[in-house]
Amino acid sequence: MAIRVVRAAAGAVRRACGPCSPSLGPRLLRLPPMAGNVEAPAPVGARPERDPKARGGWRGGARIWEETEQQAKKLRSASDAEQHRKLPKRKIVLLMGYSGKGYHGMQRNVGSSQFKTIEDDLVSALVRSGCIPENHGEDMRKMSFQRCARTDKGVSAAGQVVSLKVWLIDDILEKINGHLPPHIRILGLKRVTGGFNSKNKCDARTYLYMLPTFAFAHKDHDVQDESYRLSADTLRRVNALLACYKGTHNFHNFTSQKGPREASARRYILDMFCEEPFVREGMEFAVIKVKGQSFMTHQIRKMVGLVVAVIKGYAPESLLERSWGEAKVDVPKAPGLGLVLERVHFDKYNQRFGNDGLHEPLDWTQEEAGVAAFKEQHIYPTIISTERQERSMARWLGTLPVHDFDATAHAAAGLGAKVGWGPGAGGGGPGAATGLPFRELGRASSLLCTGVPVSIMRTSKLSPRGGSRGHTTADQQSRGVGMGGW
Repeated sequence: MAIRVVRAAAGAVRRACGPCSPSLGPRLLRLPPMAGNVEAPAPVGARPERDPKARGGWRGGARIWEETEQQAKKLRSASDAEQHRKLPKRKIVLLMGYSGKGYHGMQRNVGSSQFKTIEDDLVSALVRSGCIPENHGEDMRKMSFQRCARTDKGVSAAGQVVSLKVWLIDDILEKINGHLPPHIRILGLKRVTGGFNSKNKCDARTYLYMLPTFAFAHKDHDVQDESYRLSADTLRRVNALLACYKGTHNFHNFTSQKGPREASARRYILDMFCEEPFVREGMEFAVIKVKGQSFMTHQIRKMVGLVVAVIKGYAPESLLERSWGEAKVDVPKAPGLGLVLERVHFDKYNQRFGNDGLHEPLDWTQEEAGVAAFKEQHIYPTIISTERQERSMARWLGTLPVHDFDATAHAAAGLGAKVGWGPGAGGGGPGAATGLPFRELGRASSLLCTGVPVSIMRTSKLSPRGGSRGHTTADQQSRGVGMGGW
């Protein structure tokens, strides 16, 4: 039937254009001239005039083709936008795992391509998979993006959670992972409430720190002896020191961003312990786990570093408690290679919305097998191979003798002798000779340890008990306390 239709159409064309001549080709359409449209014949030898609009030949056709193509693209983009507008845009959370080696942390540095971050690859995958429009990738606030934890350079994660608004396209996890490198994976997805914020709704975070056990060998031992095995007694001592961190303490000495008087420097640690060691590729490793409400920059690495310094014999055990005071303490920072964000907790959110029939609890029990497999495939091997190649832990252990762990104790003892409460001073305890409460002496010790001149300490900021700032009572002046009492 199709052949008959084609033949009928060809016959119609022949009847309209006339027969085809082999030498002249198909004749022009013979239409009778209309009145007013008859042109005078051109003189003999005259060159026929060409339409100026026809000049340029194929160029004009190309221009017409480009305009047509642009219109087609506009129609396609409008069609895609219309299709996306029909898709539901919902608030979700993504469970992420990534190996942080080669990245400058988690958080994206918009406008800076020099330092690559995990979020750079994530946002690119979200745009390319069609989950978010391109302008949302340029301004992440448009998709209400928020990360649960801002991991540092080189730090990995097996349970990072980010919240954002996306188009719920089909096979969304497969499409996102298809545009991500193998060391970054989306391990789970769940719907959450419209106002959910992964950072603000997080109750606690659990980190693990994986390190070779020769880090706990005494300082007289070889710095990197792969045959070293952690004894049960040493493990008990390590756990006893780690347990001292539990509770609320002032961790201003464990970060570079907080002062001793800032309320945000006080952090609550729920648990911290070291698990039984294990052997990988002939080297023994151990994993330290810590769970807390929140952590400051470098806090966990310094918590581990101080315990290692005490176990190795470089620092006294008393330094651990002294580091929570206002005085400045030299706390070493362990390498970032072994630090991993293992899990984030949303207990209060789960209690309120986890069983409402509309939302799922954020416990990730069904994803635990995938998380464990990702750690075994991408995180642990990277830590082990990098430690063997770069010897980051061994090189860091070699810097511990440089730290002066007794500087704060000496400064505090010197201040005590000066004001009459150190060794050799008369009885009555701290402040007996000066009338200063113990907390004020701690403030003065902190100023001495940070290098503040004594002349500044003599000003009004150290107010004795019973006296206003910058003034002394007659009784205090008789005891030499106040502006000139130091």
